[in-house]
Amino acid sequence: MPFFIIAGAVNAALSVALGAFGAHALKERLSEHYLAVWETAVQYQMFHAIGLIAVGILMSSSLLGPSTQLSWAGYLLLAGIIIFSGSLYVLSLSGIGILGAITPIGGVAFIVGWILLIIAAIQFGK
Repeated sequence: MPFFIIAGAVNAALSVALGAFGAHALKERLSEHYLAVWETAVQYQMFHAIGLIAVGILMSSSLLGPSTQLSWAGYLLLAGIIIFSGSLYVLSLSGIGILGAITPIGGVAFIVGWILLIIAAIQFGK
């Protein structure tokens, strides 16, 4: 599905840009702790951007094909990027600690997305 490939590529590009921004513009402005939080957000955004691209490719009719599980996997990976990485970016810049309570929601979205990808692959193999 082109949507997930495009969403993945956009997030990969944003991850590179935000990583560079953190390494150069924020290096002197953030504490080591918040710079590490920023880097975690960048890493998880990139990992899951690649996952989005994989979901889009797997939805090709010559591979697994479109399925409800793959669609949900893609949407949950995207939601996870927004919630997990997004909350960590804002936390790094603002220092508002309560945002750390939101981050695990994104982590759960990531986990469920990957589990749905597993289910889709198992169902294809049957």
